[in-house]
Amino acid sequence: MADSDISGFSNTRFLSRLRGWVSRCWAYGCLIFMVFSAVTLYYFRVPLRLYDNLAAVVVFINTLTPKFYVALTGTSSVISGLILVFEWCYFKKYGTSFIEQVSVNHLRPLMGGTEPASSSVGFFPSIGENEPSRQPLSDCKVWRNPLNLFRGAEYNRYTWVTGREPLTYYDMNLSAQDHQTFFTCDTDSLRPSDSVMQKAWRERSPQARIKAAYQALNVYNDCATAYVLLAEEEAATISDAEIFFQQALKAGESAYRKSQQQQHLSSQHEAQHKRYIYSAQSFTILE
Repeated sequence: MADSDISGFSNTRFLSRLRGWVSRCWAYGCLIFMVFSAVTLYYFRVPLRLYDNLAAVVVFINTLTPKFYVALTGTSSVISGLILVFEWCYFKKYGTSFIEQVSVNHLRPLMGGTEPASSSVGFFPSIGENEPSRQPLSDCKVWRNPLNLFRGAEYNRYTWVTGREPLTYYDMNLSAQDHQTFFTCDTDSLRPSDSVMQKAWRERSPQARIKAAYQALNVYNDCATAYVLLAEEEAATISDAEIFFQQALKAGESAYRKSQQQQHLSSQHEAQHKRYIYSAQSFTILE
């Protein structure tokens, strides 16, 4: 078993060196071809009548009317629009740019850049993966949590298994901002449990967020946002997260019915009622 691993590692290093040598030869070959083409054109400039052809091209450009440039601009705009629509449809379906994928997977290796990691590696690292000769992985792209990962049940488990971050730190901050937008309002400071949760959503440490959620539940047992945070952070499986979300939905519906009767008393009660509407809608979607 050890001999096969060592031989596989040696083959991998040989293939990586061969790719590097081919990439360097390709770059030098392109440069030599360009120099050779320029020298050939200069040597055969008289038989090919390059000066006459260049003068004819200049005369042709000078005789073009403004209508030609208008048509050229319109045609290029239509083509650019079609490319943009195709890129948008491809991104909505696959979550990545088609042009970027072609550039990374096909053009960059030809130009001597580092190739993306092979998909055969999978989720489990193999021997030699941590060696200096291993090519670095491409950076993660930033967007608003496209996989809708739960932080505890899915995000952390993925990180534990693969050793990689499925989302960037900046994207995690975006999801935290969404939590504050959906589950907080200006009147949270008037209620002790919601005041604790208002601080909990801003905590960076998961342990601090979970601790604050339990503090809010100790103050008020039907704090819906505390159950949401526990479903996000503490639940280790989807089943555990579902239990927390069911409790959050039950508490949210109860708070919504109470606020519906008091929404006309003041602007603060109206803002609180709107917050419960958004929370109830979010709980229903999560459910």
